Order: sequence, then structure tokens, then C-alpha cells
Amino acid sequence: MRIITFIVCVFYAVGTLHGQHFTTTGEVLERLRLANEYFMRKWPDPGKTIITNKERRANIWTRGVYYEGLMALYAIDPQKQYYDYAVEWAEKHHWKPVRGEIYTRHADNQNCGMTYIDLYRIDPQPVRIAAIKANIDSVIRSGRFDDWTWIDAIQMAMPIYVKLGVTMKDKKYFDYMYKMYHHIKYVEGGHGLYNPVDGLWWRDKDFIPPYKEPNGEDCYWSRGNGWVLAALALVLQELPREDPHYTEYLEDYRSLANALPPLQRADGFWNVSLHDPNHFGGKEASGTALFVYGLTWGVNNGLLDQRTFLPTIKKGWEAISKEAIQPNGFLGYIQSTGKEPKDGQPVTADRVPDFEDYGLGCVLLAGSEIYKLVK
Repeated sequence: MRIITFIVCVFYAVGTLHGQHFTTTGEVLERLRLANEYFMRKWPDPGKTIITNKERRANIWTRGVYYEGLMALYAIDPQKQYYDYAVEWAEKHHWKPVRGEIYTRHADNQNCGMTYIDLYRIDPQPVRIAAIKANIDSVIRSGRFDDWTWIDAIQMAMPIYVKLGVTMKDKKYFDYMYKMYHHIKYVEGGHGLYNPVDGLWWRDKDFIPPYKEPNGEDCYWSRGNGWVLAALALVLQELPREDPHYTEYLEDYRSLANALPPLQRADGFWNVSLHDPNHFGGKEASGTALFVYGLTWGVNNGLLDQRTFLPTIKKGWEAISKEAIQPNGFLGYIQSTGKEPKDGQPVTADRVPDFEDYGLGCVLLAGSEIYKLVK
């Protein structure tokens, strides 16, 4: 009987291990390098302004998300060119928030600070962290904690607080981070933007019921929920477990993670509308990449069950690596900027979104965790 049990356990272990090997570290790096090289060739000067409907500084949130992904790629593929590219970007923006507005309260303008802090940790020159620390310190001194009124803000700014708290060894950043999070979760829009019944988040107060999708369901935007999942993963990987709110963040993370597998398309992508597949339904890579990142990170760190989530992760990564990343490195199926399913349409393999950077950042984050999973 013991021999039979042993054999069953061995076969189960081998099967589980084999399930992780839907790709290889070499294949993952090849796809990530291809997509990243396409972008770096297109943008050789990281200080060049971005021109779409108007001219913008190159450290806006869209580019900040790209550099989040680049730093994740650097962690698994430490090429000097990645580090130099990030440092040059930060230096050309004087290590300051967007437009040099040190005292901005807008989360989008603060997002670049996440990479500044990561670069400071590599080489702790005071200039690298001074402006973003002054920015967040000013928010804390104000006593206001109602700045995050849309769920994207959770990802744009929340990880900055935890990174500062860890880096400066000062829990005031953890405490204030929770005040901001509490407001958007429980207060914003009347009763908060989180729906515990579905485990998902409304993008902002405009989408709280009675607002409905065409099929009568609540409107849950894919990329918006992806921002939340990614942010909670970034927070949980650094926040001390003894923090009084660690358990709540973990519960919210798991609740959102558990809501996602049933909503995945058969082809591995997620639709832009999570509860109405016919409302601008179709393949979309930015939300998909954020979900793959958040779910894979949870499996890698023992917070999500591998048997439950590995099929979802596998399908999601194969959709990104085989369909979204084109042969020349261009990233297709990226919804342009917006806040709901109808924005930035149509989403196709060859359509260039209004900004090409944030989608790649999401993919680099996802790929970095897939690399760790199969390694």
C-alpha cells in the first residue's frame, strides 16, 4: 500500500512539475527581449517628449509603467543597457515627478517615482529619491487621503508608499497608504469602488450601479482590475507581514485573483469588459498581462494554489507570447488609454495604440514572473 501511495505521489509530483514547463526560460527571455528591443530602437532617447494629441514629458504614467517592467526584466536579465536606459530616463527628468511638480497629488504624476526608488536601491545617491520622498511626505503632512478616486491610482502610487516605507524604515508610509486605500475601497463614490460580492472593482464612481453594461451586468474594466491586482502584488511582496493591514490586502488580492479564471476567454486573453464579453469583446493584452503577472507572482510566492491557477496562467502567457508579441517585436492587441470598454477601440493585432509603452511594461512584468515560474 505504501509503495502504491509513493508511486501515485511521484506521478502527481512529476505531472505538476511538467505542467510548469509549458515554456522555457530561454523562450521567455527571447520574447521579452524581442518586444523590449523593438521599443528601445523606436525610442533611443529616453528623454524625448511623447507626441499624440499633444506633447507630453516622457516620464508620464504610461512611460513610468514601462520602466516598472524594464526593472523587472533587468532583475532576471541584468543587461547593463537596461539599467543605463532607466538611469538616463530618470536623469533627463531630474528624478522628479511629471513636469517637475514636486508637490503634485495626482497619482499618475507620481508613478515614475517607483522606478526612481528602485534605482536608488541599486545606487543610493540622495538625488534619486529626494523628490519623490518630498512629494509623498507633502501628501502625508496635508492630512488629506482622498486623492485616489479611480482604481488605476492604486497601481500608480500605492507601491511607492510601501517602497518608501521599506527603504526609509519608516512605517508612517505604510499607515498613510492604508488611509488612501481605505478611502478608495470603502468611501469613494458613496460606498467605495470595491464590490466584495464579485471580488472585482468598479473603475470609478461613474460605473457604480445603477450603471450597467449592455447585458445588464456591472461594468468591470479589465485593465483597471489588472492595475489593482498588480498593485496588491507589489505591495504584498514588500510590506512586513506584521503590518496591521497585511491580511486585508492579502484577502483582497486573493478575492480578485479567484474571480479571474472563470472570466478568461478560451484563447487565453481576457475581454476588456469582464462581465460582458459582447461589449467590445475580443483579445486584449494589457489587462491580460497584468492578470498573468499578478496570478503568477502569487503562485511563485505560495499565496495562490498552483494546481488551481496554473492552467489560467499558461493560457494567458501563451496568448501574450504567441499572439500579442508580433514577429518584429511590436505588441498587438493593446487597448489605447481610457477607462472603459468602449475606449481605444478597435483593438487588433496591428493597430498602434496611442501610447506603446505601458502595454509593454505590463508584458515585461508578466514575463518576469513566468521566467521565475519555469526556472
